[in-house]
Amino acid sequence: MVKNDFDAVVLGSGPNGLAAAITLQQKGLTVLLIEGKQVIGGGLRSAELTLPGFIHDICSAIHPLAAASPFFNTLPLEKYGLQWVTPPVAAAHPFNDGIAASLVASVDATAKGLGKDQQAYHRLMDPLVKDWEQLAPELLGPLHFPAHPLELAAFGLKGLPSVTTLARRFQTREARGLLAGMAAHSMQPLTSLATAAVSLIFLMAGHGKGWPFPRTGASALAKALGEYFTELGGTIQTGTYISSLSQLPSSRALLLDVSPRQLLQLGGHTWSSLYRRQLERYRYGRGVFKCDWALAGRIPFTAPECREAGTVHLGGTLEEIAAAEAFTAAGGHPEKPFVLLTQQSLFDDTRAPEGKHTGWAYCHVPNGSRRDMTNAIEEQVERVAPGFRERILARHTMDTAQMEEYNPNYIGGDINGGNLDIGQLFTRPALRSSPYRTSAHGIYLCSASTPPGGGVHGMCGFHAARRALKDIFRLD
Repeated sequence: MVKNDFDAVVLGSGPNGLAAAITLQQKGLTVLLIEGKQVIGGGLRSAELTLPGFIHDICSAIHPLAAASPFFNTLPLEKYGLQWVTPPVAAAHPFNDGIAASLVASVDATAKGLGKDQQAYHRLMDPLVKDWEQLAPELLGPLHFPAHPLELAAFGLKGLPSVTTLARRFQTREARGLLAGMAAHSMQPLTSLATAAVSLIFLMAGHGKGWPFPRTGASALAKALGEYFTELGGTIQTGTYISSLSQLPSSRALLLDVSPRQLLQLGGHTWSSLYRRQLERYRYGRGVFKCDWALAGRIPFTAPECREAGTVHLGGTLEEIAAAEAFTAAGGHPEKPFVLLTQQSLFDDTRAPEGKHTGWAYCHVPNGSRRDMTNAIEEQVERVAPGFRERILARHTMDTAQMEEYNPNYIGGDINGGNLDIGQLFTRPALRSSPYRTSAHGIYLCSASTPPGGGVHGMCGFHAARRALKDIFRLD
């Protein structure tokens, strides 16, 4: 254990921990970043999970919000080897008859694929895409007085309802299905308030910088962030598991990239009784069951759009996806789940041996589920890519317990850091003047359990560090 005193200590090196550490170090402070694993990254790690030479992202794979992040965009990460790969189709949404809707950079090209909903899509998306640069900082942060109130209000009118309500603007299954697949990233029933906002944010990101991913694996983003941090003068200490705040070196500020459950365990009686009760009542969302495949060839999608897509949403019509997500939210395991699939090796030749490919997919399950969903996931792929199973050379799966073992922040397999419904969207993890402050002076929470929530964007860590800079160091 490093014994030196530091201005600030950050515990946990996921994208938010890294963002917090960098933000503090940029101000000339002495910052120590501590990670329990032997390598940094949290959800940003890659490994040969199936066969030698096949590189799979263990958790996060496609990073539309990282590319759109108002913080990550300010960093010279290309200098540290980061190369973004942007597939020509950000996301495809196939149906059983071989037809697919697709999200591409051009609003016009996306709209043309929606048939008679072409003009309706333009009316919905044109103003939002125009305002994306102003909206991104507003949407990826805590509640605050907006710098662009009119643009944010216009977004709120469209985004506050459920996606099933938003979809009433459209007639075609293609447009409605495209919206549903985007909203399903929220891991909420599609009838829930603000699921429309999730759908719109992912669409706007696709029309902005696409849905890219790091060449060579998600770990390349963590590596670039870590190298930038150390070049600024920061210190990284890996392989150090912390079970109590008393094990940490002294510092003026402590930032914790952990979940509320871990916060309770780390702090013991450090927290006020009110804050403890709020943390104890924090609600975690559904978990995921994940599959990785080593493949003898490309996934044989029937729809041509899917063969050019980095991400494919499997689940069929809006009604089918809504039914599956509602069933999961009620504690069930649907026979035909919504499946989020990625195929990085189509666009990144470092991911698999020549002529071979990788596949990555997950579906939603009840929190803590131990049900093996491999067959259900592969059936969903086979439905729109006949012959897929014949190309599987090896597979690797992770249930919710294995996801939590990999990253203790994923309580019950919840990769979003807590339920993202309207009741916890801005008050996560507790109702306070600042969601990043704990009840103990100088200690802050900087994980996905704070606004704006899950996703590789670093904004939870950035905003937590900004709060600490103002409170403790009197710096803006």
